[in-house]
Amino acid sequence: MPAYFSSELFRFLKRLKRNNDRDWFLAHKDEYEKVVRQPALRFITDFAMPLYDVTPHLVADPRPSRGSLFRIYRDTRFSADKRPYKTHLAMRFSHRGKDVHSPGFYLHLEPSGCFAASGLWHPEAPTLLKVRNAIVARPEEWRKVRYLLNWDDASKLSRPPRGFPCDHEFLEDLKLRDLGTAVDLSDKQVCSPNFMAIFGASCHKMAPMTAFLSSAVGLKF
Repeated sequence: MPAYFSSELFRFLKRLKRNNDRDWFLAHKDEYEKVVRQPALRFITDFAMPLYDVTPHLVADPRPSRGSLFRIYRDTRFSADKRPYKTHLAMRFSHRGKDVHSPGFYLHLEPSGCFAASGLWHPEAPTLLKVRNAIVARPEEWRKVRYLLNWDDASKLSRPPRGFPCDHEFLEDLKLRDLGTAVDLSDKQVCSPNFMAIFGASCHKMAPMTAFLSSAVGLKF
């Protein structure tokens, strides 16, 4: 089976990082389609069955827009950084009708910075409260999956969240504002003919965390 992605993907993203402007991108739009967007859409289409083997409740949506593939265009409306394009390729595999802020799987492809991830990134306060309540109510379940936590905890609270005991067994976990797990991937793995299986295995590895977080917020997994 041929590889979905090639070294051309990473070469294009490196050049886009050096030339992040509309004129350059428009001049290289055909290359973007050939080595970035179309391979990604094929990957998403073919990942539907491996994803179903992990869970039938997440979706691989190959629609060119509003599907699993993130737009290459940055939203610069409220940002001081006005560069128009992202310099990575990203895909999400979420619960149907839910956005990236629901528990699911995420794939990030960037030169020397590829990874698979799953969890809750910057969840709204009511969602985060549900997770904290689930940790307290189901400590045995949480104990079995918390070893997977490996996201940067830079946004962690310095004090216990309001309403939770200061001496709880999982106090440090209750302080977290982002909860999730990630698996690092090499550029070589991404360009391998076996990458579909590699990413599928990463999702299987992360699935216990995804299952706990999904149940905590009332979603099936």
